[in-house]
Amino acid sequence: MASSANPFFFSLSSEVAPHSALHRANSSEFFLRFQNSPEPSSLRSSFVSPVKIELNRVGVSALKASRIGSRISASSTPVMDQSPSQTSSRVPTIVEVDLGNRSYPIYIGSGLLQQPELLQRHVHGKRVLVVTNTTVAALYLDKVVEALTHGNTNISVESLILPDGEKYKNMDTLMKVFDKAIESRLDRRCTFVALGGGVIGDMCGFAAAAFLRGVNFIQIPTTVMAQVDSSVGGKTGINHPLGKNLIGAFYQPRCVLIDTDTLNTLPDRELASGFAEVIKYGLIRDAKFFEWQEKNMQALMSRDPDALAYAIKRSCENKAEVVSLDEKESGVRATLNLGHTFGHAIETGVGYGEWLHGEAVAAGMVMAVDMSYRLGWIDDSIVKRVHSILKQAKLPIAPPEIMTVEMFESVMAVDKKVADGLLRLILLKGPLGNCVFTGDYDRKALDETLRAFAHC
Repeated sequence: MASSANPFFFSLSSEVAPHSALHRANSSEFFLRFQNSPEPSSLRSSFVSPVKIELNRVGVSALKASRIGSRISASSTPVMDQSPSQTSSRVPTIVEVDLGNRSYPIYIGSGLLQQPELLQRHVHGKRVLVVTNTTVAALYLDKVVEALTHGNTNISVESLILPDGEKYKNMDTLMKVFDKAIESRLDRRCTFVALGGGVIGDMCGFAAAAFLRGVNFIQIPTTVMAQVDSSVGGKTGINHPLGKNLIGAFYQPRCVLIDTDTLNTLPDRELASGFAEVIKYGLIRDAKFFEWQEKNMQALMSRDPDALAYAIKRSCENKAEVVSLDEKESGVRATLNLGHTFGHAIETGVGYGEWLHGEAVAAGMVMAVDMSYRLGWIDDSIVKRVHSILKQAKLPIAPPEIMTVEMFESVMAVDKKVADGLLRLILLKGPLGNCVFTGDYDRKALDETLRAFAHC
């Protein structure tokens, strides 16, 4: 049934702001519509009808550009300010996550692990704990230790090498981080460094948030998935047997250092998995970026350095802008979870690590798009384009056969986006690049989608 609540209307437009304060009414839904505008604009909020929140994704650029200077802020560019040929992977780029006095840079470029000053400027105190896994340690641990200590004999580095894989993202493994920190007698002026993919970043960040009630934290992501999504925005945590990422905290790093050279050692399956999150940004808020991906997916799959650098930069700009608007996921940030409710159910259902996160999200996005089409919110051309680009990226377009309707329903019932017993979903609505976060949808469409992709 449709909600009877009256949430506020929130738009970013070219008009001068009549109201600066935001008020969120009691409602089961957020409607979030991202549209492109020809030039940067300013912020407006007002109470109107109908019941929806509209967001123009370019609207905050003018607010932040003057504060960042020569850096590329989360919203300092419209949509596609540069083509890949203009974005060399050899030139470090800085994307700023604007959170006031907790703002931090995302460094993107080739050979950044050979630039020790980038890391050292964000180290607090003299003690550092690098948390990594067995796979990444053999490749990059020595380089990171060298970058942390080069020309600075005062820095003492400890390291902890954890087993590799999603199945180890749990409380037992997290305790190993605390054990190492306590045994090493680290204090509140220490710095934790996460070196690895999303699993390491999430666990190390959660440990940093909890150890001594919060210590300094740096992200060095080494997978596409971590570089374009999980390392940015401060979501940290671990899995529970009953659901993914149900235990965690919002805790922002001091910086994110993305050395694109680390992708040279990434297995093909992991590479493709990360592109699911890249595709997501285009679907929910950046239609021109999606169109670029359709033309350049083969270049991405073949690891063209300029294409990869551009995809990472544009993804980080999208993520940073949304995080700057809604750090704790009270509304806008939830749209970044397109396909994740279905995808997390797949990961939990088949067992953590059996399907990579991006693989599950890809299948989940197909299900979300299918449901959007059944609701009459999008036309079939979008459905076809989603199937096509996922196939180009060698990602699945259906969940594994083991998944049943009951398995989906039981895991989705404890999803983090459930509010007062109501499952809210991110669905596409309108032209490409627009989405809604809502609990106001026909339950018949959800049932039909589940039955179409899972057996009873």
